[in-house]
Amino acid sequence: MLVDSHCHLDFPDFAEDFDGVLSRAEDADIESILTICTHVTKFGQIRAIAEAHDHIWCSVGIHPHEAESEPPVTGAELAELSAHPKCIGIGETGLDYFYEHSPKAEQQRNFRAHIEASQDTGLPLIVHARDADDDTIHILRETMADGAFPGVIHCFTAGPELARVAVELGLYISISGIVTFKKAEDLRSTISDIPLDRLLVETDAPYLAPMPNRGKRNEPSFVQHTAAKVAEVKGITPDDLARITTDNFYRLFSKARRPAG
Repeated sequence: MLVDSHCHLDFPDFAEDFDGVLSRAEDADIESILTICTHVTKFGQIRAIAEAHDHIWCSVGIHPHEAESEPPVTGAELAELSAHPKCIGIGETGLDYFYEHSPKAEQQRNFRAHIEASQDTGLPLIVHARDADDDTIHILRETMADGAFPGVIHCFTAGPELARVAVELGLYISISGIVTFKKAEDLRSTISDIPLDRLLVETDAPYLAPMPNRGKRNEPSFVQHTAAKVAEVKGITPDDLARITTDNFYRLFSKARRPAG
């Protein structure tokens, strides 16, 4: 059994095929799915998806792209929203300097508010980091010194230094379908050095479909291809990789109930 630790089931890409997406995930032995909030103003829609399905969980947060366009939120406000029983994480938050759809100062303010919510609630912080390794490391180290919090660097594509610091700080690292891409040699090299007990797998669906489905709309069932490639990189069987990353998911996202049996 596998877990898709990060996807976006509220996105319109799934509107016409939602039941089929969930059916194929079940056929692929995906036992739990975490659907991620990117707009706090749409949290109600995301929460409703989680409420309707026992095996789907959700987070609450504002993506760095939306740090300027969404209403500013405080850590206390995020913490209050996260009290819902199906909400198991804070984010997606972080820094994206590649696109910089929101000013860096707004992204950093938003990131710190989410960290405060994670510190207050103990719920894991879900971190997006793209072309922002130095500032991500600085903010994580600085705020961790004020009070530890759990978390994960999602869709990891950064260099070995961010991976090393994340592990040093007790964070997890989640691998997307990018690991299957032909030109991802550097990423595979970095993954080879990450401890198995800190790894998760994800789709980030509808984006970044892994080989052999690259270019198609991604969906939770495709996480099996990502997991198989990570297992190859780590030199273990796909079954062992599935067991380890699934155990890791429930250890990190401890508010999620593991299915019986």
